[in-house]
Amino acid sequence: MIDRNVSLDLMEFVERNILPRYNSFDKAHNLSHVTVVIRRSIELARTFGADVNMAYTVAAYHDLGLEGPRAIHHITSGKILMADGRLTRWFSPSQMQVMRDAVEDHRASASHAPRSIYGRIVAEADREMDPETVVRRTILFGLSHYPEMDKEAHWQRFMEHMEAKYSTHGYIRLWLPGSDNERKLNELRSWIADPPRMRLIFDRIFAEETS
Repeated sequence: MIDRNVSLDLMEFVERNILPRYNSFDKAHNLSHVTVVIRRSIELARTFGADVNMAYTVAAYHDLGLEGPRAIHHITSGKILMADGRLTRWFSPSQMQVMRDAVEDHRASASHAPRSIYGRIVAEADREMDPETVVRRTILFGLSHYPEMDKEAHWQRFMEHMEAKYSTHGYIRLWLPGSDNERKLNELRSWIADPPRMRLIFDRIFAEETS
């Protein structure tokens, strides 16, 4: 995840003290996930002329609140960032406030648009919209959090989640128009609108993850 535009000492601090905390999270929000969000955030920051160090830090902290209740993890993550006095080595109080807001705004179910470009960047970077990856992550979440369910119960939970979040009337919002995520979301929506096709995909990935 090294990027020549990110401060090397900031990167060393984050990789040593922050990223290892993701090792305790579920497979859908583990170290691999945050690494992808960081990479995408850096790319988007360069594209939109934002501060790469701020975008990097927002991405690194965005899911730390999963150490507590999931429903408010975005708020908790923002509090964790704001309370980390070590970051004042690199950022001013006003930058810390912007980054906290961005972390709070990253959640897909947020009722309002992100308050800054940094919120838009991390929200977009956090949207893993590759259709097969979305399916796999949703299945993995179900297997991790509802191990008592049988396959048919997982299928019902899976489709309810797909409809609620990713369908044409779902709550997910993309905040950077014309992105690659927009194309991928449209493809995923075509799968959701075709349950027999989605069931075949679900069955294949479910078998891969439970074999």
